[in-house]
Amino acid sequence: MDYTTQMDAARKGIITREMELVARKEKRTAEEIRQWVAEGRAAIPCNRVHKALDPNGIGSMLKTKINVNLGTSRDCMDLDTEVEKVNRAVVMGAESIMDLSSFGDTRVFRRRLTAECPAIIGTVPIYDAVVYYHKALKEITTEEWLDIVRMHAEDGVDFMTIHCGINRSTAKRFKENRRLTNIVSRGGSIIFAWMEMTGKENPFYEHFDDILEICREYDVTLSLGDACRPGCLKDASDISQIEELVTLGELTRRAWEKDVQVIIEGPGHMPLNQIEANMRIQQEICKGAPFYVLGPLVTDVAPGYDHITAAIGGALAAAAGASFLCYVTPAEHLRLPNVEDVKEGIIASRIAAHAADIAKGIPSAMDWDNEMSLARKNLDWEKMFSLAIDPEKARRYRAEAKPEKEDTCSMCGNFCAVKNMNRILDGEIVNIFEE
Repeated sequence: MDYTTQMDAARKGIITREMELVARKEKRTAEEIRQWVAEGRAAIPCNRVHKALDPNGIGSMLKTKINVNLGTSRDCMDLDTEVEKVNRAVVMGAESIMDLSSFGDTRVFRRRLTAECPAIIGTVPIYDAVVYYHKALKEITTEEWLDIVRMHAEDGVDFMTIHCGINRSTAKRFKENRRLTNIVSRGGSIIFAWMEMTGKENPFYEHFDDILEICREYDVTLSLGDACRPGCLKDASDISQIEELVTLGELTRRAWEKDVQVIIEGPGHMPLNQIEANMRIQQEICKGAPFYVLGPLVTDVAPGYDHITAAIGGALAAAAGASFLCYVTPAEHLRLPNVEDVKEGIIASRIAAHAADIAKGIPSAMDWDNEMSLARKNLDWEKMFSLAIDPEKARRYRAEAKPEKEDTCSMCGNFCAVKNMNRILDGEIVNIFEE
């Protein structure tokens, strides 16, 4: 090939196969995709080792994409269940799968994903280092942290969350400005503890150029992790979050100088009235790099329903410029999600993403809604089921309360406004009680 990464190709004027595929999905021209990738405003995560990949583009001018977090833990080690979640997530429209495994032989699952799964695959090397080396945290060396990054690249992952924005300076500022919920990022808490115990600089920050060389070799997209993302509403938009974002902006520039694609990770928990401003600040500081948000969750009091709190925040965030939504399930804050939790989280996130695409005027985004509205006008139930974001649930709900007349539902019956308007406009008589 005459290029190393998608960004390198784009800057050389080369339209890659991946750019062409993304252009067709997005109903854009390949030249538009090439230009946005060259500028860093869009990313196409596609490790050259991930042969099963069906590529997708991530950027605010493209359809909002969703990510599904999966993976094993000490308490839930059923690999077959995790694979079932992956397969269902792909069928339900998730563009990205993130393997957050934190126990067992994590490489087996990771390699299976990159060998078989067509979705974008992401990982967090810092988790895997703790599992892989299986020794006291403070005993892990700088070189060992970096070796895990290379291992994940070799295994074919398309993007990696690297917690490089929290450094000794940021950690000092954090301790001077304590939070209600401290650091809630798993990776952030691990690297913070490692720096505190060893007195050393964050190796991902100190050796960022080495990480860039690995990413450039395999065309891995960097997802610059938000170690200081707020874990409650009170901590949102505080000095630690913003200082880390400034650092991520500086690291974005350095990555682009090496033709490495970048995604920026963001909050977290955040009041509704702060979300739009945060999206604008990120776009300015990080020069339009795609923004990847967890939610944001707009209230802290809904355990069991956090897929809803996240969907509310996610819709607003994406409408204001976020490109990539990390799903949240009803199990958030409570347990590892099961298969049904995964489904609920995906549906909520897809609703948020689609609502945002309509709001920001993504080409043809509203065509789906118009088709559904026409089917409703025509009382075409089969068409409505086929267009539903969750056809199975829509069909089941109707079957559980079968109406007396097939052209109505059990809510309105002969009072159905759609049915009666169709009749009256066709010149028929409407006589509700005598039918």
